[in-house]
This record gives sequence, structure tokens and C-alpha cells, in this order.
Amino acid sequence: MSGPDNIDEYISGFPVEIQEILTTIREIVRQEAPQAEERIRYRMPTFYLHGNLVHFAAFKNHIGIYPTPAGIEEFAEELSPYRTSKGAIQFPLNRPIPFGLIRKIVAFRVKQNLAGANLRD
Repeated sequence: MSGPDNIDEYISGFPVEIQEILTTIREIVRQEAPQAEERIRYRMPTFYLHGNLVHFAAFKNHIGIYPTPAGIEEFAEELSPYRTSKGAIQFPLNRPIPFGLIRKIVAFRVKQNLAGANLRD
């Protein structure tokens, strides 16, 4: 069973209300990381900027965001109302998606990845 070839194909496989959420998250990442490459990794939309920046995915009851452990640790207090693990955040679909918080997490991850790239240069 093969997955989607690109992010457009991934998003189009969901009901309209989920497509709107996924499209908004995609636009947030594009705004915060316009130079990032869009990819599909682990069958999920992925943005790559000097390494994995962030993955996101839709599930039956939540939207998953995967910003690496550092992206979760940095915002632990703001993420306390949500289910998290070492590398994942679950935003339940029965509550408003915190797009502002997602934007802050992505901006943080961009700074991290760019700083890491500068150290390697």
C-alpha cells in the first residue's frame, strides 16, 4: 500500500474540514520557513530545512505535529493542555487548533535548524 506522493495529495485525502486545518498548518510553515522543502516522510507532510523541520498529520480524533523533542520541550508550559510525547503533540479535533502556538513552534524550529546549519558551515 503506497502513500501520497506529495502534500497536496495527502491533504486531498481528507474531509473538507480537515483539509482546511491541514492547509492552514501548511501555510503557517510556508510563511515561517519559505525556503523549506516540502516532502512526504513516514507517509506524512514534512518540511525539510537543513534537516527535518516539522511533520504533521491528521488522525481520526486529532492533528499530530512532530517538531522534534526540542520543539516540545521549549513550549512545554503552553502545551500542557495537550497530549504530548517525546516527539509528538496531539491537538484534539473537538477543540480549536492553536494555530498561533503552532506558528511559534515552527519559528523556533526554523531558528534551531538554521543555527545548526551555520555551525556546520
